Amino acid sequence: MKFYKSLFYAVLLSTVAGVNAGAIETKAKNAIVMDYDTGEYLYTKDAFAPVPPASMSKLMTIYILFSKIKDGSLSLEDTFTVSENAWRKGGAASGSSTMFLPIGDKVTVEDLIKGILIQSGNDACITVAENIAGTEEDFALMMNETAAELGLKNSHFENSTGLPSPDHKMSVEDLAKLAQAIIRDFPEFYPIFSQKSFTYHNITQGNRNPLLYSMSDADGLKTGHTEEAGFGLTASAKRGNRRIIGVMNGMTSNKERSEEAEKLMNWAFREFDNYKVFKQYERVVAVPVYMGVEDEIDLVAGNEEIFTLPRNEAKSAKLTAVYKKPIKAPIVQGEKLGEVRLEVEGNSPRIIPLYADHSVEKRGFGGRILANLSRLLFGGK
Repeated sequence: MKFYKSLFYAVLLSTVAGVNAGAIETKAKNAIVMDYDTGEYLYTKDAFAPVPPASMSKLMTIYILFSKIKDGSLSLEDTFTVSENAWRKGGAASGSSTMFLPIGDKVTVEDLIKGILIQSGNDACITVAENIAGTEEDFALMMNETAAELGLKNSHFENSTGLPSPDHKMSVEDLAKLAQAIIRDFPEFYPIFSQKSFTYHNITQGNRNPLLYSMSDADGLKTGHTEEAGFGLTASAKRGNRRIIGVMNGMTSNKERSEEAEKLMNWAFREFDNYKVFKQYERVVAVPVYMGVEDEIDLVAGNEEIFTLPRNEAKSAKLTAVYKKPIKAPIVQGEKLGEVRLEVEGNSPRIIPLYADHSVEKRGFGGRILANLSRLLFGGK
């Protein structure tokens, strides 16, 4: 078995990261910090429990709206009509977060997006829901279907706004996954999340995301607050080539929300980094072939393999190639023939599949006899 030099370089690279990052605590009742690119969870605190998400659940409303624009069903210039229901339940009459939409107003989809993301308008959400699905109840069914498609296992929607409802719940893990999906699927719309103010009908309101004002690299996503839920934030920040997503819920004040969010996000950037172990199709190891027209075959990584690891304490990081013995011909290109185990003390092993670099045919009858004889007499291939 022959390791290529790149594998040893990968081991050395991995060892600059550590196993246990510096411990951190948060006053949030529920929290998760996730690396955007790798999906690795860097910190969790009761992250999988369904809890009231308040206005953070508007991210699902906006995901559906973005999807309709992307598939051509809607355009930014289309207009939606504001119903009396939207005005009463989510407008100025309700005393809740509002875009101040008048009954009967025809609002462009673009303005409604800004009204939801910047002003957190409940009236804007209900207007979107009713114009897309007919009723808010039917729109909630769409939200639940979309959640299932995105693999959000601890979410259930009763409305488009996040206003209190007994069965309207999301886990902070699901919110992190939803944020990741929005950034990934709709990069053309994502800059709206960082817009700090929006004016509609001569009423200017500021973006409620506190990190936009305290962290220069923060650029989204959504706050939430009700008496039941407490103060929450789904946030993202990009520093260099790394993006971190953090979700916190159940805090006691806007000040606490701002401080805890900034603390967790800065901690994630400071304590962790991403390490490229293999490039796509990179040769990892050459292994013997039995009964083949070639004596050896290269096993390659099928994809680019990047892992998020702590920056310190990682001298125990180790890469080990594991494969079938012997690898018997015929071999088909792309056939999975082994794996590399990336092991860091205190963590579960990360598994990287290895595939045949090319096909290898079986030897003819005479060649098979010689191979068997060699193996019997000399232990050869």
